Amino acid sequence: MSVPDTAASPYQTHKLFSPGRVWALGMNTFTQIVRMKVFYFLLIFSVVIIAASFVVLRFSFEQELKILKDVSLGAMSLFASIFAMVGTALLIPKDIEDRTLYTILSKPVPRMEYLMGKLLGVLVLIAVSLGLMTLLFCAVLYFRQQLILEEKMLELSRTSMPEDQIELIRQSIIAQGLNLNLLNAVLAIFLKGAVAAAMALAISTLASSTLFTIIVSLVIYFIGHVQALAREFWFHSVDISGKAETVISAIVSIGFPDFQIFNVVDGVVSGEIVPMGVMLRIVGMGAFYIAIYNLVAYLIFARKEL
Repeated sequence: MSVPDTAASPYQTHKLFSPGRVWALGMNTFTQIVRMKVFYFLLIFSVVIIAASFVVLRFSFEQELKILKDVSLGAMSLFASIFAMVGTALLIPKDIEDRTLYTILSKPVPRMEYLMGKLLGVLVLIAVSLGLMTLLFCAVLYFRQQLILEEKMLELSRTSMPEDQIELIRQSIIAQGLNLNLLNAVLAIFLKGAVAAAMALAISTLASSTLFTIIVSLVIYFIGHVQALAREFWFHSVDISGKAETVISAIVSIGFPDFQIFNVVDGVVSGEIVPMGVMLRIVGMGAFYIAIYNLVAYLIFARKEL
């Protein structure tokens, strides 16, 4: 008697790749990291920007708003990178310690999906953290902007300054305050944190301890901020061909990501509009680094004895 065609084996119905499984792993990872109380960093961020809003009271309105944006965006960048590296470094060792990793991999879950799910969970954490910090930052910045506008307009109304000049000053205050261009800086900060998370994930598949992953990630993170300058200095001091320079630059940039690519905060703080081409380049480089480090993590993890 023949077996009906509908009686397919589990191996025939199993998907080689399932976005649903990756999403489930990502949400589980997000919950796991939240339970580690990493959001306590948001309290520190709150204190930093609220303190900054009062410290800058003695400066001119342009300096005050610039300093507030600089301090806030700088703190957001720092905390996003800390979330990325520390949170990612804790994941695989924690799963091994709790034996959760063996339970997951004993099911039809490929190792690539496991790594992608872990990275997705960290990226959701960074996005949620940045979202909360951005809301707080925008609220404080808008409050200071409106307060400055009221004080400055009241002061100018008592003078004989022409209306057109008063309007120019008002527009200048608004330009230095809350605007959509700040979202470009937040996006760049998110991509920078995402690259740091992917880098830490690749290191954690090779490392034997959480501390080693954190230390190596921090070292590479700081090298990534200066590698462009160091590479340029070395090329000027050594006589090599243009083709060799390109190859060496590519190898160094992959091993040590150039985090200066994501640095648009200074321009945004100064009131410059970030060109669309620059943002597309940042998004493209971020996606490239994430894909490369995820592939490296898989190649290492696939050969790892568990």
